[in-house]
Amino acid sequence: MKYLFLIFFMNFLPPCAGKSLSRDGNYSKTFEDIKKEIGGYSNIAKAIIDLAVHGEAQNRSYERLAVFADTIGPRLSGSKNLDAAIKYMFSALQEDRLENVHLEPVKVPHWERGEEFAMMLEPRNHSIAILGLGNSVATPPEGITAEVIVVASFDELHRRAQEAKGKVVVYNQPFITYGETVQYRSQGAVEAAKVGAVASLIRSIASFSIHSPHTGWQNYQPGVPQIPTACISVEDAEMMSRMSLRGTKIVVYLKMGAKTYPDSSSLNTVAEIVGSKYPEQIVLVSGHLDSWDVGQGAMDDGGGAFISWEALSLVKDLGLRPKRTLRLVLWTGEEQGGVGAEQYYQLHKENISNFDIVMESDEGTFKPMGLGFTGTDEARDIVKEIMTLLLPINVTNIYDTAEGIDIDYWMRDGVPGASLHDDISKYFWFHHSHGDTMTVQDPNQMNLCAAVWTVVSYVIADMEEMLPRSLQERKTCLDIFCPLFIRK
Repeated sequence: MKYLFLIFFMNFLPPCAGKSLSRDGNYSKTFEDIKKEIGGYSNIAKAIIDLAVHGEAQNRSYERLAVFADTIGPRLSGSKNLDAAIKYMFSALQEDRLENVHLEPVKVPHWERGEEFAMMLEPRNHSIAILGLGNSVATPPEGITAEVIVVASFDELHRRAQEAKGKVVVYNQPFITYGETVQYRSQGAVEAAKVGAVASLIRSIASFSIHSPHTGWQNYQPGVPQIPTACISVEDAEMMSRMSLRGTKIVVYLKMGAKTYPDSSSLNTVAEIVGSKYPEQIVLVSGHLDSWDVGQGAMDDGGGAFISWEALSLVKDLGLRPKRTLRLVLWTGEEQGGVGAEQYYQLHKENISNFDIVMESDEGTFKPMGLGFTGTDEARDIVKEIMTLLLPINVTNIYDTAEGIDIDYWMRDGVPGASLHDDISKYFWFHHSHGDTMTVQDPNQMNLCAAVWTVVSYVIADMEEMLPRSLQERKTCLDIFCPLFIRK
């Protein structure tokens, strides 16, 4: 009898698994049918591009962002500035006449850097530009004066462990890629503490520098002493490395007043254009509203947040209403590890089968090159076809994976994901630094990014069938609805 029940429940799997190709589970459309359907959006795509790039909405996302960034400034998790930013955006989205504008409460870390100062005392006096790393502890009130040991890698640190005790470890690791090099920022203090260091100073994770430190989050480990840690400029790290290789003794003074407070209340900001036919199904576009406490957070991630808002504005201005709900989420607490997005996922994952695609722009809004995509081959083929609608602005490429910590939770569970793929050759020049200001932003490039974001999200939201879903999510649905029959 249990097998009869299993067969019965399996008949309901396609709708459970995100309505992989259609609402009723029938795989009726061939890819040629889907191509024809997508081709039918050509005029709408041109209208979106026209409005965003040449029409009345030209430069709107840039101008909105400029007012916001100049008014609010940087928006660190737990700060009054972030509270003000959320209040500002809640009001702005209501004034834009978007639907279901609301705030969803979450808890976020609250860390403040306080007073910071670093000076090289030997072989000469030299002021060291520093930015404390997020979650760092403070120095003692009197500061730390200690000799420096310079290393280029964790391997070198471990080989020279006996030399490091009681010293300040300076990491002068080369920049390879952000993903590979950022481990020194996130783990540098822990590895230095393991060998008895009293503090760590980490060469900024940047591909270019004009004596600019770049901050970011770092983590401690249970059972390992917590030591103060900060980033320094590429120039200072390389200078101390050269001195060290010549056998010169280096002594530094470091004072940091960082404090960690209990988690603060914060809010994810949400707005929608409700779907006309399948309102329960969601196409999510997003960026994060929080930033670091330096610069203006214009690039990271003001641009991504504001082109996501622009996507809904453009659809509304053209009088369009897609079949599915187009939902904007402006995340909080992204810089501390996507904590706001993780809580959003926990709150909404019971409706995972209704999330058609999750999209995040969080690598700048420079000249767009295409779309990063994570999903099945069938879904990729569909999105690749949608990208042909962007031929008028020559942005048709699709790349291997979507990037975005805020959407990772959904993608791991089989929901298709997309991220804006733009020219990031200069992104890490400004990332997490005082240089992340409106000066980085280009209105023409933001217009193009907004056009890409809007065309892709609208077409997916309006197509008759949802994107095909991964087998993993079908397995998840089977585990949810058929546990008795599978596990006996």
